[in-house]
Amino acid sequence: MTNTNLKLSLFAIRLSLVFFFAIWAIEKFIKPEVTVAIWKAFYLVENLPLEASYAIGLVQSIAVLCLLLGIAKFWSYGFFLVIHGVGTLLTYERLLDPYTGSNHLFAAAVPVLGALLALFLLRHEDTLFTLGKKSNAS
Repeated sequence: MTNTNLKLSLFAIRLSLVFFFAIWAIEKFIKPEVTVAIWKAFYLVENLPLEASYAIGLVQSIAVLCLLLGIAKFWSYGFFLVIHGVGTLLTYERLLDPYTGSNHLFAAAVPVLGALLALFLLRHEDTLFTLGKKSNAS
């Protein structure tokens, strides 16, 4: 694979992840009750205030912007790797039983996790259309 192909591939992964996570961040503002229900079902938080959804959405939106621009790659790419990894692990029962109800939709989390891991591990090579540092220090 040429260096150009690698950079284009990483950019495509980064852009698709931005699209994926932007949907979740925006949802925190337009449907905060969904966030409350998710936290109750998966994180065992019984009474998450609606305002917490807005705060979570703000943090996620800032992280999505950093991901889009390739800023603070260790932290922004790592942030999504960790939160998505935890979220995926918490749905393991649905992953192990994909043919009950709509559980098969949870399987989409696995390739997203793989893409996040690849982008994180290759973050120093992800320099196409980024504002982050071009050196290995990012």
